[in-house]
Amino acid sequence: MRFPTPLITGTLVRRYKRFLADVELAGGTVVTVHCANPGAMLGVNMPGLKVWLRDHRLQEKGGTKRKLAWSWEIVAAEGTLIGVNTSLPNRLVEDALAAGFIAELAGYGPSRREVAYGKASRVDFLLEAPGKPRCFVEVKNVHLKRDGRAEFPDSVTARGAKHMAELAAQVKAGDRAVVLFVVQRDDCASFAPAADIDPTYTAAFRAARGAGVEALCYGCKVSPDAIELDRAMRVEP
Repeated sequence: MRFPTPLITGTLVRRYKRFLADVELAGGTVVTVHCANPGAMLGVNMPGLKVWLRDHRLQEKGGTKRKLAWSWEIVAAEGTLIGVNTSLPNRLVEDALAAGFIAELAGYGPSRREVAYGKASRVDFLLEAPGKPRCFVEVKNVHLKRDGRAEFPDSVTARGAKHMAELAAQVKAGDRAVVLFVVQRDDCASFAPAADIDPTYTAAFRAARGAGVEALCYGCKVSPDAIELDRAMRVEP
């Protein structure tokens, strides 16, 4: 996905209240920006890091109706560029599915978004095709890297554990179910669950895989111009 307008660079002052951050722009002005990332943002939220922002006033005719005109998209940390917007992976996956880029999910018709299933949940994508079982696809954003591998989650996620159980239930009912981890960085060799951060999620993830839920992981190329799915990555147990 290419950004519709050039991103603006700045320096992170602080990230706070989960969805807010203060960023100092090149001229010294400090702006409050929307941070679309509810996680802990381990390793990517330290003051002083270089960040890239989207100014929504540049792309919306007549100005923007957003409460905050700025949104935080990318950070430079650990020697690489990392996407921090957790809403972006769904758009990347949607484009990749339409283009047939994800080989493991090829051969289906147009995807459906946010389809109700389970116990008051909505799956990110539902794939269907004649003669094939329905395929439920749950997308997870990843930016945490430790010991050379990407890890999820970076904070406790009861919702994530619930999703794993519900995907396993779909497999039991005769459907196909996939959890797809999108790593918004290009310097990881593999993916694994962060067992020390959330052992409950890790147990649910492993139980779901044992029940037939498939785990896929794709890394991204990240630049100030675009973020794109790039390559499949190995998923560790």
